[in-house]
Amino acid sequence: MNIRPMILCVALAAAFAASTAIAADNPDAARLSQRLTALDADSTLNTFAAYERLQARQAVTQLDEAAKRDRPGALYVAERRVAVAESSARTQAMQRQIDQLDRERAELLVEASQRDAARARAENERLRLQAQMQAEEAERLRLQSEADAAAMQDVETALKGVAGAQAARLNAARDRQAKLAREEAELVTGGKLPASKRDGRGEVFALEKGSFGAGKASLGGTAETTVKTVAAYAQASSAPGVRVEVTATDAKLAQRRAEAVRDALVAGGWPQGQVQVTGRAGKSDRTELVVQSK
Repeated sequence: MNIRPMILCVALAAAFAASTAIAADNPDAARLSQRLTALDADSTLNTFAAYERLQARQAVTQLDEAAKRDRPGALYVAERRVAVAESSARTQAMQRQIDQLDRERAELLVEASQRDAARARAENERLRLQAQMQAEEAERLRLQSEADAAAMQDVETALKGVAGAQAARLNAARDRQAKLAREEAELVTGGKLPASKRDGRGEVFALEKGSFGAGKASLGGTAETTVKTVAAYAQASSAPGVRVEVTATDAKLAQRRAEAVRDALVAGGWPQGQVQVTGRAGKSDRTELVVQSK
């Protein structure tokens, strides 16, 4: 246990009691004693500079007891001791206030730092949750997109299957219709349709090279019957808007041969307004009839 403060308190009490008995014939001692009494009575200062106040009390007592010849020196010491006690008390009180302010400032800084840290943690958590939500939404959209793409692929596959089936049925129906029309045309005319093929223009029939005599533009042999059979076939298999295109290629007789074929088509019952004739000069000897379907 630190007994020094207790000793100082006891000593101060004794010095205070002694100061009350200072002789009235020593006004300097009385004046300095009053200053110490005022210091002791100040609640903001009386807890500070206990040792300095004790020394000041002792110096005032010595001043009061000093012989007249020794009083100047004792007065100087007493004045200095009282001034030191007052100054020390004020300094220590101010230092106490400064220390208190420093503690309060430190506490405020710690509290502010804790608040800032709490706000930073809250903001980080908010940003983390936001990023997590965005990632989850992006993943959801990705999965939805994949599901939509898969569904669209299934739809396209189904549509292709339906379109393929429809195209197959349409081709089959067209082939049956063409077969029936071929049989009907050949039966009506007694002729025979030449071989045909399909391209972007329609169904193409090529007349045999001997369909025209050498150096002639008129159809010969069974060629006229063949053309009439094509006309009957076009009539039997046609829909509204069907046309027949006649293309002839020859060095000199192309146009006349194409017109001869047209005349045979018309003679076979095909409307003249639905025949297009084209003659092309060339080294080859070729005549085609194209049944064009819109």
